[in-house]
Amino acid sequence: MPGPAPHLDRRQRLLRRFVPLVVATIVVLWLAVSALGGGTATVASTTTTTTSTTTPPSTTTTTLPPTATTSPDGALPQTATFPSSSSAQFQSSMGDLFGAVAHGTPQSAVGAFFPEAAYVQLKSIQGAASDWQNRLLAEYDQDIAAATAELGPGAASATLESVQVPQQYGHWVPPGECENSVGYFEVANSRIVYSLGGVTRSFGIASLISWRGEWYVVHLGAILRPGSGGVVLDPQTGPGTSAPSTTC
Repeated sequence: MPGPAPHLDRRQRLLRRFVPLVVATIVVLWLAVSALGGGTATVASTTTTTTSTTTPPSTTTTTLPPTATTSPDGALPQTATFPSSSSAQFQSSMGDLFGAVAHGTPQSAVGAFFPEAAYVQLKSIQGAASDWQNRLLAEYDQDIAAATAELGPGAASATLESVQVPQQYGHWVPPGECENSVGYFEVANSRIVYSLGGVTRSFGIASLISWRGEWYVVHLGAILRPGSGGVVLDPQTGPGTSAPSTTC
């Protein structure tokens, strides 16, 4: 037969009343979570990560290596450097010029001719580009063709011996003279010396002018032309001589 029920204080009575309720609540929550998703439920802040399927294009900066020339011949401004007739560029361009004479190919000697961009800077006239193309370059081509004819049927066998530039006659043409807005050095009556059939021969270059310390042909056969057609300046047997001149 059970004895009398023990006397419970107020704190013990509260624990007996609420503990079963707490346990029941936890069980109900666990059952609900299991029914919704199963597994382990984690109560935490939600982080949404958006993954793009398109990779943004990368930007590549390409640095070109420096080159000896970054602009067309003659595009850079003039300098007051006196040209040398022994520079590699001049020797190469004179080889091209004589090759054009020997083989009748004026177009291959454009590199020896005063650049168009430089001429446009040099002249204070309207239509300088057209004057360069239609007058100066056309006359140059005609003079090369005339020199080819001067060499005769054996022209292709001719070999260049030297180009004699009378540097002592080189002079500065200041801006404002000869319809020029930029100054330059000029030398007249250089000589192209060549060998053909075992004989040394030569003809003249009417005028070389400078751009940035290099000589270029601006008039091959003549400065003041006697008429239409090409001109060969003072063809001679032997190296010939260079007369002084103070032309433009």
